[in-house]
Amino acid sequence: MLCFTLLALLCCGIAINAGPIQLSSSYSGEYGGGGGKRFSQSSNQLDGPITAFRVRVSRYYIVGLQVRYGTKWSDYVGGSSGDLEEVFLHPGESIIQATGKYKWYLRKLVFVTDKGRYFPFGKDTGTSFNAAPLYPGTVLRYLSGSSGSLIDAIGFHWDVYPTYCSTC
Repeated sequence: MLCFTLLALLCCGIAINAGPIQLSSSYSGEYGGGGGKRFSQSSNQLDGPITAFRVRVSRYYIVGLQVRYGTKWSDYVGGSSGDLEEVFLHPGESIIQATGKYKWYLRKLVFVTDKGRYFPFGKDTGTSFNAAPLYPGTVLRYLSGSSGSLIDAIGFHWDVYPTYCSTC
């Protein structure tokens, strides 16, 4: 009985000293179809915040994506047809919302930043989605999804803005 009481007091002491749990990461998605090869840029976020992105678009689809984390570009995912567009974020600017449309493949993608800028790509047809973080003060940290000759599906991963990248 004494051991049980000591264990209970120890557990209570740990719980009291731990403080409130701070949640910050969340996920939105996956939006699109079920085909293609899986990709995740989770390890790229270690290079810093998102500072730029490239989107390849055709007449009807989002063909490919590439994201720059800090000063390093991620691997390109998707196909090679269509036109490539490149956008650079201002220093300290972050993506706080992503909207778009899909039907088997990603058809439209819009990034919205905390500086009030928005960047639309693709065709305005299909099922709509609106991706945003669950927790205040969090931003887009990395993308995941699936791709082949087009972007089949996309997911958005949100967390706090990284403070460890002094050259970003």
